[in-house]
Amino acid sequence: MKTLLIVYYSYTGGTAQMVEAAAAAGQGEDGTEVRMMRAEECEPAHMLAADGYIFAMPENLAAIAGVMKAFFDRCYYPLLGAIEGRPYAVMICAGSDGENAKAQSERIAKGWRLKKVVDSLIVCTHAQTEEEILAQKTIGSTDLAKCAEIGATLSAGLAMRVF
Repeated sequence: MKTLLIVYYSYTGGTAQMVEAAAAAGQGEDGTEVRMMRAEECEPAHMLAADGYIFAMPENLAAIAGVMKAFFDRCYYPLLGAIEGRPYAVMICAGSDGENAKAQSERIAKGWRLKKVVDSLIVCTHAQTEEEILAQKTIGSTDLAKCAEIGATLSAGLAMRVF
């Protein structure tokens, strides 16, 4: 049995909805167990026990959300050389852009020598005012379908041992 670990942080619910869609689609694959873990709880041992990853986060102030950055800081050096070649994907919930959070996430994964198997997904909520930014988010069905496709792709690839 292969394990797909989804490490995520969500503050206003958008990223959590994206993760739930990816996890639900991934759990439909025989031969793969999908685990969701909040970034603040994930330790290097959890990463070592998984065969592939989805990193999901909001973009805050044009960067990776702080809680997600703390996860990467905590796990980066202990995992150097230990998870090379494992597949990964990134999902970002952004208010307007998301490109910097995408670049930061991909650079960290590159340092770990992970294998990007699908393009990173940025879901834009177009939240621009303080009220919109802090409000609970609702992710549309089209974007949730893209998240589901990422979960299904990684899960199937792990089950078939193509990654």
